[in-house]
Amino acid sequence: MNTRTLGTDFEVSAVGLGCMGFSHAYGAPMVETETIQMLRYACELGYTFFDTAEIYGTPDDPNANERVAGEALQPIRNHVKIASKFGIRFDYDSPQVNKPLIPDSRPEVIRASVEGSLKRLRTDHIDLYYQHRMDPAVEPETVAEVMAELIKEGKVLHWGISEADENYLRRAHAVCPVTAVQNRYSMMARQHEALFPVLEELKIGFVAFSPMANGFLTGKYGKDAHFDKKYDYRSNMPQFTPEAVEQNRELLTMLHEIAGEHRASPAQISMAWMLCKKPWIVPIPGTRKPERLRENAGAAGIYLSPEEVADLDDLLDQIPMSAVFGGSSMKTGSGQREDRFAASR
Repeated sequence: MNTRTLGTDFEVSAVGLGCMGFSHAYGAPMVETETIQMLRYACELGYTFFDTAEIYGTPDDPNANERVAGEALQPIRNHVKIASKFGIRFDYDSPQVNKPLIPDSRPEVIRASVEGSLKRLRTDHIDLYYQHRMDPAVEPETVAEVMAELIKEGKVLHWGISEADENYLRRAHAVCPVTAVQNRYSMMARQHEALFPVLEELKIGFVAFSPMANGFLTGKYGKDAHFDKKYDYRSNMPQFTPEAVEQNRELLTMLHEIAGEHRASPAQISMAWMLCKKPWIVPIPGTRKPERLRENAGAAGIYLSPEEVADLDDLLDQIPMSAVFGGSSMKTGSGQREDRFAASR
């Protein structure tokens, strides 16, 4: 697979692998031996960029994803780049399927997080370390100062921010240069395109999570799709309702038509569209199936001309679409402060 550069010098495979779904949000966790096999197979296919986080797990095993990724990638650690994240935890007391998030980016919490992640990932450094969500109780300059210290210590090589806005990004970047922003981005969720001029100005890369709208743009889910209501977030996502499938019929038809023209799949076209838009965009789709790993990797080899990308953008502006999942809710205000301090005691 060809490579791309995030920031000024962080080289990764053009398509990365989002590891979350192996142990969180897309059904009951996979058997760990099968997850390890999938991760190593991804390496054989040319993936060099693996995305995880300290919170990707279950209430009984909240750090499962990092631990399994660490075991799988340790033998080939020098050939891969690992991204992980700090700064939030789940409210496991909530009855919601999509558990609310509680932000906490205090310096002492960041330092505890990085030490835990290094141990679970079986490594002495994290290649790209993201603040998982902005914390309204901690200034971006404070977070950036901790990142600068960790980079100086060699525990972190690059840092980034997930779901960043322009003001926060500029303030953080001024203290310690940011390598990448990781935001939700797909043909159904384009709100972060407004940030692209800022990223170009600051030479910051863009890592796109949920590049296929949580799998909806693969075109493989119809009105009869069923998801585990205990473990699978898709059971509560608006784009997977029978009504939404009907609303999005024109979008899926267009994707199938363009895929046919390029001898590709709808999933590949949905990623080729963003890959061909900017040289500093890297999607990180997740999957549990070897054939999907191969298919997603193939998106990096599909070329859409600037005219085709522009035409697609115009069509996406006009085609009716359903609502799409925008992320888990955040706990804020005095309740957040109380939760955070309770967790620290």
